Amino acid sequence: MEPSNHFEVEAWQCGYHLVAGVDEAGRGPLAGPVVAAAVILPRRFWLAGLNDSKQVTESKRERLYEEIVRRAVGFGIGCASEQEIDAMNILEATRLAMDRALRALAPSPDFLLIDAVTLPSVSFPQRSIIKGDSLSMSIAAASIMAKVSRDRLMKQYHRLYPRYNFLAHKGYGTAEHLQLLARYGPCEIHRRTFRPVLIASAQRADILAFSFKGEG
Repeated sequence: MEPSNHFEVEAWQCGYHLVAGVDEAGRGPLAGPVVAAAVILPRRFWLAGLNDSKQVTESKRERLYEEIVRRAVGFGIGCASEQEIDAMNILEATRLAMDRALRALAPSPDFLLIDAVTLPSVSFPQRSIIKGDSLSMSIAAASIMAKVSRDRLMKQYHRLYPRYNFLAHKGYGTAEHLQLLARYGPCEIHRRTFRPVLIASAQRADILAFSFKGEG
């Protein structure tokens, strides 16, 4: 079952006009930023295949992304860096990225539909919806926008740090990524407070200390 505009219609019937869907991509990875998107869709909007980004192939996400950009009333993208994630924790960094996405959104919304998160820092009326990216059309659109935007960033990071193969796993903790992390230790975009990265950092430090001692 694809997302519908049920929640949007409820908001419109309450007198709101510019309803924005808000979602993020990248809460779980071991490397890279968390990226959020805020999207306002027109009232009569339908897009075949629109769904939670996790349910859509990469090639279809790219196609959906271009259609959303072309047809949306407005959209905004916001990021929180790996350093900000380490400093404030992933939930607060997610909220920061969402706040930045809303600040980048024009026109400004008057109501928010958010996937499973509340935003105490913003003044807009809002509704948090569990599994909203599979239920609300606006949140699903934001899910696609956030995922594609983050994947494109990780492709750029792949060129800077090719030994970690970010192109393939986008920073998620796959078996390959964990093996490369253990072999090379973390790089500048790894999240130092995430347990697998902490373990890899400690192991790398032990290896370097042993090597130094051996040379002495």
